[in-house]
Amino acid sequence: MPNSRVQVQTELAPRLTSRPQREPDACALILFGITGDLARRKIVPALYHLVASNALPENFALVGFSRSVGEDSALRQRLREELEQHSRTTPIDEAVWERFASCIYAVPGAADDLVAYARLSKKLDEVAIQHGTQGNHLFYFATPSSAFPAILTQLKKSELITPRRKADTRPWSRVIIEKPLGQDLASFQDLTAVTRGVLEEHQVYRIDHYLGKETVQNILVFRFGNAIFEPLWNRNHIDHVQITMAEAIGVEGRGSFYEETGVVRDVVQNHLLQVLALCTMEPPVDFGPYEIRNMKSQVLRSLRRLHPGEVSDHVVWGQYADYHEEPGVTGDSRTPTYLAMRAYIDNWRWNGVPFYLRAGKGLANRVTEVSFHFRSIPTCLFGDEATCQMIPPNVLKLRIQPNEGISLHVASKVPGEGQGVGGVTMDFSYAEAFAKTPPEAYERLLLDCMRGDATLFARVDEVEFSWEFVDPLLAAYEAEQLPLSVYERGAQGPPEADELLSRSGHQWVPIA
Repeated sequence: MPNSRVQVQTELAPRLTSRPQREPDACALILFGITGDLARRKIVPALYHLVASNALPENFALVGFSRSVGEDSALRQRLREELEQHSRTTPIDEAVWERFASCIYAVPGAADDLVAYARLSKKLDEVAIQHGTQGNHLFYFATPSSAFPAILTQLKKSELITPRRKADTRPWSRVIIEKPLGQDLASFQDLTAVTRGVLEEHQVYRIDHYLGKETVQNILVFRFGNAIFEPLWNRNHIDHVQITMAEAIGVEGRGSFYEETGVVRDVVQNHLLQVLALCTMEPPVDFGPYEIRNMKSQVLRSLRRLHPGEVSDHVVWGQYADYHEEPGVTGDSRTPTYLAMRAYIDNWRWNGVPFYLRAGKGLANRVTEVSFHFRSIPTCLFGDEATCQMIPPNVLKLRIQPNEGISLHVASKVPGEGQGVGGVTMDFSYAEAFAKTPPEAYERLLLDCMRGDATLFARVDEVEFSWEFVDPLLAAYEAEQLPLSVYERGAQGPPEADELLSRSGHQWVPIA
């Protein structure tokens, strides 16, 4: 059957925003773990690009806290070298770098060293005078979650961080914490108890960088800004939904870290479920943080929990073939690098619609996308039954990365005599439509935190509901009751994942 691709012409309307973005506040960003992988690959390059685009507040300072941070000059030299490797634009603009370097400072110390926090307090007093940060402190915990309680405790003892009952109180203290937020529901609740002993909920920003991606944010605009789609966005018209988050690379030398997390804690409990919530939530009253996070929380609460005996019927676990050869991985490791599962949302809109979630490393390609598969046509109008069976259902695909965009597969008559029917894909590309590279997720999220805008950060109840959903999966697997399938590097995943869908008459969209 012929299949063609139609490029959709994009007409740019005047830019509209639901509410004006206010300027980020003057502040000092204290980056714990500044010498770590996350800081050098994501956070510091994001700050550099914000300096380049004049987006950071004029009164800003970056204070790096780490055992191996060294003196100010050593830290600046180290960050300069790492920017050469990880900046999304090269070569490094020397004028921009000089502006950035002039506000970078170092405080050496361990997470539990009270004396080091005295040095940090002194340094913050100095940068407040030199850079006019007005006593506003943004603490970024780019460390393993096991270090969070010690850091919070020492910050409280040093009186560097204090609870603020009102979000608009000045000067403010805010904390950004990274995933994984605990290892399970119980450990997350323990972490939450420690956090509540130091901070109010509005001061805690649980970052999930996927929520900062332009294409993820566009899910809500696409749904609620186009009247033709929302009436179809329910169980009456959608047959099933697939959400894929695939990586071609392996663990890339981070075997020790991955051994503690695995695919569920690394991406399923956070990234995948957050995308699911955005795609399926009810319309909010407005686009403010309170209403959007309320709607996401409702979805995560409505996810059907699996009993231990049901997990094997709904979940497939996999591991790429040479995972055991990665540094830091033991020869008998059962840490999964792949998961495929069938999930259900037990609410009025989605009851009975299967959601197929798939995530893994060492797969055929790097792709993150959501595809909505609509129901088949109810009766045959185009000649014989065989012709109608060749007409695939409509598929709406939201491509989050790479080649960000949206496509819609529809049926069309093939030119010529008779009723030949073919498939046509209408495709919209962000890069071609807007001729502009979207900013990195961390750039948007850092600015939002400086503004006090928590819309794109996970609230405590969202994280709890996510853990409630994945805890039974992890418990069943870690009790070694479930098999682990091996797949070759560059494959689509283990064959058992295909069987999971074929039992319901479905098949995966190829990872390509």
